[in-house]
Amino acid sequence: MSFRRSIFPIALALALLLPSFGQDAAPGKTLSLTLNDAVTRALQKNLALQAAVVSPELSQAAVTLAAEKYLPSFTFGYSDQNNKSASYSWLDTTGTQNLTLASTYSGQVSEQLPSGGTFSISVNGSKTDTNKKAQTINPSYQGQLSFNFSQPLLQGFGPTIANYLIIVARNNLDISQATFLKTVQDTVYNVTTAYWSLVYAIENLKVQELALQLAKNQLALNQRSVEIGTLSPLDLMSAEAEVATREANIIAADAAIKNAEDQMKMLINLSDDEQKGLRSVVALDKPSVEEQKADLDQALMLAMEKRTDLKIAQIGLHLNDLNLTYTRNQLLPNLSLTASYYGPGVSGTQILYQGNPLDGVVIGTVPGTGTQALKDAFGFKYPNWSVRLNLSVPLSNIISRAAYTQAKLTMDQALLNLKNQEQQVVLEIRNAVRSLDTTYKQVRAFKVASDLAEKKLAAEEERLRVGLSTNYLVLQYQRDLTTARVSELQAIINYNLAQVSLDRSTGTILEKRKIKVEDVLK
Repeated sequence: MSFRRSIFPIALALALLLPSFGQDAAPGKTLSLTLNDAVTRALQKNLALQAAVVSPELSQAAVTLAAEKYLPSFTFGYSDQNNKSASYSWLDTTGTQNLTLASTYSGQVSEQLPSGGTFSISVNGSKTDTNKKAQTINPSYQGQLSFNFSQPLLQGFGPTIANYLIIVARNNLDISQATFLKTVQDTVYNVTTAYWSLVYAIENLKVQELALQLAKNQLALNQRSVEIGTLSPLDLMSAEAEVATREANIIAADAAIKNAEDQMKMLINLSDDEQKGLRSVVALDKPSVEEQKADLDQALMLAMEKRTDLKIAQIGLHLNDLNLTYTRNQLLPNLSLTASYYGPGVSGTQILYQGNPLDGVVIGTVPGTGTQALKDAFGFKYPNWSVRLNLSVPLSNIISRAAYTQAKLTMDQALLNLKNQEQQVVLEIRNAVRSLDTTYKQVRAFKVASDLAEKKLAAEEERLRVGLSTNYLVLQYQRDLTTARVSELQAIINYNLAQVSLDRSTGTILEKRKIKVEDVLK
């Protein structure tokens, strides 16, 4: 059995009996789409999907921003000072004022450590030149190289705590990627259902047009019978009323097509220019009626593995667990270790005096440079080190305890929500598998009903021709045939919708249609 064999005879009859009925006489172009065409265009141009693409990019930027804490920081400083003051004693200077010129510079490279600590290397230097008396080194140079390390040992200790914001950002990226994947899946599902709805609307119009033609044929027969006196005018009125009713059905069917076309246009995001002069959207593909078997256990396994909503819930649960770990860590005392290893260096021009330096009789100098001071510092000629432990124990940690309690309750709630969501997925899969089997059986049953209704109508028309039936019964059998054909058409569409619904429920809707998310992101 095939859709073409069951429904296409209707279209063939319409082509022969009613070549122009219901056709829009206005000029315009027709947009013909296969299901793959509609899905491809929606993935390229659907506005909701285009907006969803931005979310993973924003989350990736947040990950990059959070990871920047491990980029080293550089600090540089330089200053010049010129200090002058009045001199009140000949012991200070040889002039009337004290003058000191000082230059200092510093540089530091610091970096965060994955353990939660910090490490830095700093270089400091200075030069001092003064006119004060009795100076043994002038100008003087000082330099120092330092290695500094600081590490929390309780609160704030460990890679998990140190990388808290990075891990949160990465989990949010995973959530945004899963959410985007779900948006792609929903888009494919929505386009597919809209496509089959359009197919149903188009084919339903054909069924209604054929029903109208049958009613018109019967009306013509009744008119001839009334003219020759073999039928009462009342029977003619019944046939006219039936024609009017079926014309109203066609109006409704035509409006349903327009509604389905508008939905499709929105999903594939037709531009205003593309819609100019567009008369109709035609669905080229026909729904399948081939039986598709579904294994419940396999469908449940696929759903638990591939459902994006479950992935999002599981990532959210991991975030809650991370938050619980972080808030628990914040309850610990603040114990930190700091250590330094540094080497100073000193140099300068040594002044040689004759006798007492206060006499001010300089007999020579021994030059010294700032380079020598830095050389002594980098060579650790005078090594120094220090180690220190700092402990801070707050007497009240109400805020942190409240945050921990909140995190624990949120974690418990997330666990319950995940279990509930898994139960909902199981129920959804069971319904989807059952619906697939049920709708296929309905297709077969309605096909039989449609064939029997057609045979019953033919037999009743023959009975009417020989005077063994009534006009009322023939019209009733025509209505029964129309109802049976519409029911068969609806069952076929429902079967195809059940197929795509099962694919969506198991999270395999993209795989079944060979759609890659990477291609959507291009």
